[in-house]
Amino acid sequence: MTEIKAVEETVEPNDTTTMAEVRDGVDAIDRALVALIARRFGYMDAAARIKPDRGTVRDEDRKAQVIANVKAHAEELGVPVPLAGALWEMLVESSIAYEFIRYDEMRG
Repeated sequence: MTEIKAVEETVEPNDTTTMAEVRDGVDAIDRALVALIARRFGYMDAAARIKPDRGTVRDEDRKAQVIANVKAHAEELGVPVPLAGALWEMLVESSIAYEFIRYDEMRG
């Protein structure tokens, strides 16, 4: 992904000396995050295509596992765990809603 390469080419946060460098870094990360979210939603398209019936779209055990994994990783990286949990709660719920829409579209 070219967006991720662009992040790698920015100045590391601790090495920034100007607000322009800070803003360039933040903007590059935002573009990369959107690209990653787009790819994640591509997997929602795949799930909608693969799942055998509509009742399997919502999987509360999987949702809990995804959010727990993210919280654990956030803690490892020093990211505020409540923030990561809240963001992924919204992301996963939005992904489920999207997958329902795509499931229905694919089956007419």
